[in-house]
Amino acid sequence: MNPTGTARRRGVLRWLLPALLIVGWLVVGGVGGPFAGKLSEVAENDNSAFLPETAESTNVAELERMFTEDESVPAIVVAERTAEVTPADRRFLSEKSAHLTAIPGVPGALPPPIPSEDGRALQLVVPIAADAAPDTAVEEIRETLAPDRPDGLTVLVTGPAALGADLGEAFGGIDGLLLLVAGSVVALILVVVYRSPILPVLVLLSGVFALGLASLVVYLLTDQGFIDLNGQSQGILFILVFGAATDYALLLVSRYREQLRDSDDRLAAMATAWKATIEPIAASAGTVILGVLCLLFSDLRSNQGLGPVAAIGIGSALVASTTFLPAALAVFGRSAFWPYRPKLGSPHPEESGVWRRIAARVGSSPRLIWVGTTVVLLVGAAFLPQLRASGTAESDIFLNEVDSVAGQEVLSEHFVAGSGSPATIITDADRVADVAAAAQVDGVSEVSVTTGPNGEPRTANGLARIEAVLSDPADSESAVATVERLRSAVHAVPDSDAKVGGRTATLLDTQDISERDRDLIVPIVLVVIFAVLALLLRSLLAPLLLIGTVVLSFAATMGVSALVFNHVLDFPGADPVVPLFGFVFLVALGIDYNIFLMTRVREETIRQGTRAGVLRGLTVTGGVITSAGVVLAATFAALAVLPILFLAQIAFIVAFGVLLDTLIVRSLLVPALAIDIGGRIWWPSRLQERC
Repeated sequence: MNPTGTARRRGVLRWLLPALLIVGWLVVGGVGGPFAGKLSEVAENDNSAFLPETAESTNVAELERMFTEDESVPAIVVAERTAEVTPADRRFLSEKSAHLTAIPGVPGALPPPIPSEDGRALQLVVPIAADAAPDTAVEEIRETLAPDRPDGLTVLVTGPAALGADLGEAFGGIDGLLLLVAGSVVALILVVVYRSPILPVLVLLSGVFALGLASLVVYLLTDQGFIDLNGQSQGILFILVFGAATDYALLLVSRYREQLRDSDDRLAAMATAWKATIEPIAASAGTVILGVLCLLFSDLRSNQGLGPVAAIGIGSALVASTTFLPAALAVFGRSAFWPYRPKLGSPHPEESGVWRRIAARVGSSPRLIWVGTTVVLLVGAAFLPQLRASGTAESDIFLNEVDSVAGQEVLSEHFVAGSGSPATIITDADRVADVAAAAQVDGVSEVSVTTGPNGEPRTANGLARIEAVLSDPADSESAVATVERLRSAVHAVPDSDAKVGGRTATLLDTQDISERDRDLIVPIVLVVIFAVLALLLRSLLAPLLLIGTVVLSFAATMGVSALVFNHVLDFPGADPVVPLFGFVFLVALGIDYNIFLMTRVREETIRQGTRAGVLRGLTVTGGVITSAGVVLAATFAALAVLPILFLAQIAFIVAFGVLLDTLIVRSLLVPALAIDIGGRIWWPSRLQERC
């Protein structure tokens, strides 16, 4: 055997593997990258499409098909003048209504415009076939109504079709503006942290490749009907991939730089760094993946879809950060950190930096610190009951001015607000009169039975249909309360088997199911994360303490969020799904940083004991974990560039919560508790006996 030849072959293999990994990821990026821009093509943003079949409104929608030949979504044109509308105004709208029939999906004839009682507005209902791209039809309606408008006449398009179109337009910035903002923020933070122009490029490439892989998989699964995707899930996917990929990269980069100070072989240094970080990175990713997959227990298909979408994103970030990035760093070596390259034998900066001083402070007064930080968190948590998360009107989801919302306000001012989207009641035909009488509840302005050509109630399979026009806008909280009263009244009619559906009922069912999901999924997430931590730390007490600190951090975050939403940003409220998503992301991501800290603490404890291990672990991980927290908070904050209430709330909750968890919980509370408890924190592991 030729030792020289064997060494040469090993050397070739050591360089060949990184090269192959880089080339492989270039192919993945080239193939998968374009699918990030195509995800909006398969995304769906209609609430009714995500309700389970057991929901009452879903059941009504199915039964209603027996009474209507074509499914349609109404767009409502409303024209308003400060004084009375003129004959020219009426003539304009009548002429335009004839032009609207040429738009695909609009029926051959439209009813004449309806004047308001005060004479200052006109209303024209334009039904659009559900299978004829309502978003495109609304855009063409607005373009048709724009020219030749009489001076002083305001013309707006509102109704469910227009609301959906405006929502789709708001989400249109996801694949452009959101990525630009998130990428720029991450690049800026990395340049500040590492003072290198090369390293941020490698880390960002890792995130870009991960996003390409995730987008490809999500697109294919959604296109084949295996998972559901909406605009919210798409935005969260982009942010999660960038945030997670950067977090994992920072942990690997920090350990690699540490090893380069102790080794002159860049490949050996990377091998050591990779082996030291793969367990906490994989455990962190696994925790988040299992946490978000708990959303599969939701009854809402939108939540069920987010679970696998987010899991695919985290999995892609994990694979890219543990394959492409190590290969790229191994090839660049110390040059990746240019111009501040780590020199062999140079002192480790964390040994004398700010985290050394913080660790010393924690070690000198652990009980005072954990008691003090707990009190601070409890003060924030005390405001949690002020969080209004019982639901909001659909029109409140926009943070900017849109035509559909402005049109609804005009419609409500001059007409019966719910006339364009009545509640629908399906009942036994023999009890239709009794049900129609019971439907006259407070908040219902008009009740009418669907009739046939002979004027008698129209029946199908022994069922009849009733429409109840609501006094309030169909998407308002007042309308939701009316539908609750309406359901109670008609359900009480004996032998009627009456069911209430429609746009408002869909909103009510969505809110009710979201509240049920929150109560079910939160305990499941806690159990899953406890199991992961117990296996990772070989302890039962440590996982309980870590989960307790993160839950306390979540409660404080939601309390502060309530104050900000109510008194600073003046938000109208929040959907029940907001605290659920906030909990899943904050607990899973908050546990991430505790995993990064406690795995290093356990590693150091085996060598030095618990107290020294905690202080050493805090010293060497403080900078990288804080940087990772700042990056993740900044990337989630980027969601606020999209003018959607839900995303703005999630952006603040996760960004503030991550910073709170990184700067206070992980930096002060957890290490102070660990030192005060001592070796018992590893109970029932044998490690407690050696500490």
